[in-house]
Amino acid sequence: MKLLTVTVPCYNSAAYMERAIESILTGGEDVEILIVDDGSTDETPQLADAYAKKYPTMIRAIHQENGGHGEAVNTGLKNATGIYFKVVDSDDWLDANAYGRVLEVLRKIVGEGQRLDMMITNYVYEKVTEHARKVINYHTALPKERIFTWDDVRHFRQGHYILMHSVIYRTKLLRECGLELPKHTFYVDNIFVYQPLPSVKTMYYLDVNLYRYFIGRDDQSVTEANMIKRIDQQERVNRYMIDCCDVLALKNKKLQNYMVKYLSIMMTVTSVYLIKEGSDESIRKKEQLWEDLRKKDKRLYKRIHDNILGRSMNLRSKAGRVIVKIGYTISKKIFKFG
Repeated sequence: MKLLTVTVPCYNSAAYMERAIESILTGGEDVEILIVDDGSTDETPQLADAYAKKYPTMIRAIHQENGGHGEAVNTGLKNATGIYFKVVDSDDWLDANAYGRVLEVLRKIVGEGQRLDMMITNYVYEKVTEHARKVINYHTALPKERIFTWDDVRHFRQGHYILMHSVIYRTKLLRECGLELPKHTFYVDNIFVYQPLPSVKTMYYLDVNLYRYFIGRDDQSVTEANMIKRIDQQERVNRYMIDCCDVLALKNKKLQNYMVKYLSIMMTVTSVYLIKEGSDESIRKKEQLWEDLRKKDKRLYKRIHDNILGRSMNLRSKAGRVIVKIGYTISKKIFKFG
C-alpha cells in the first residue's frame, strides 16, 4: 500500500501537465500518481501512457469518457491505493521541499499508529500576469504541527477558508462519507472540501507552502468571464452543498460555525455572479436560491441571510448594489482573478 495517492485530472493538458507530474514524482515510491485522462483530444493520452510506462511502480494512466473535473476526481478516488489522497490539477504543481516535509510527517503519523483524517498546508497563488505570488496560510486559525480537533480551531480570516489546494484527506474517510462529485460541473472543489468535514475528527496543520496554484490562462474556470458564463454550475454546486449535510445538527459548534460561514460565502459568490449576469432570469434564480434555502431550513436561512453579506444579496436599493460590490471583492479575494 502506498502512503499517498495523488490524482491528476487531465483534459487537453498536454501543454503543461508535465510540470505537475514531474513535481509529484519527487515524492518517490511512497507515492502513487493517477493520471486521469478525462476524454482528452490532444496529446494528453499519449503523454499519460508514456509516463505510466516509464514509471510503472509509481504512475497509472486511466482513460475515461469526458465527465468533467469532478468525475476525474471520482475515478481517482475509486482507484486509489494510498492511505492518504490529494488532488493536483494538471496546470499546478507541488513545491519539492514542502512536499518532502509532508511525506515525512505522514510517514511518522502512520508509523506511530495515529489516526489523522485531514492534513492542511499552505498554498500559493502564482499569478503569472502580474508576476506575483500570494501565500495563503492558516496561522490565525490552526495550531501548528500537532494533531488537533475542531475544539482547537480558532478564527478563520475572510477568504482564507480551506480549499482543495490545501487539503490531504485520509482516503478511507472520503469513501466512507460517500463523496461523489457531480459530473460535467465546474467548481466542485468546494464540495470536495465541504461534504467530508463532519467526518473529520483529527487534523494536522503543517506550515509549509506546498501547493502552487497557477492563475493566468484565459480559459481557466475561475476567470471573471467564465464564472459569469458558468453561473448555472456555481448555482448547482451551491445547491449540492445546501443539501449534502444538515449543518445545524452538528454537535461541535466550531465545526458548525465554520461550515455555516463557508456556505454563506458560497451563497454570496453565487448571488454576486447572478446579479452581475444581470438578466431577469438570473435575478429570478438568485431569489429562488434564497427562497429554497429558507424552505429547506429556516434556522440556517436566518443564520446566513441575517449577516451583512446575506442581507446585501437581497437588497434592491442602490445601497444594496454597493454592498454587492463588496461581495464581489470578497469573491475576487477567494478566486484571485481580475
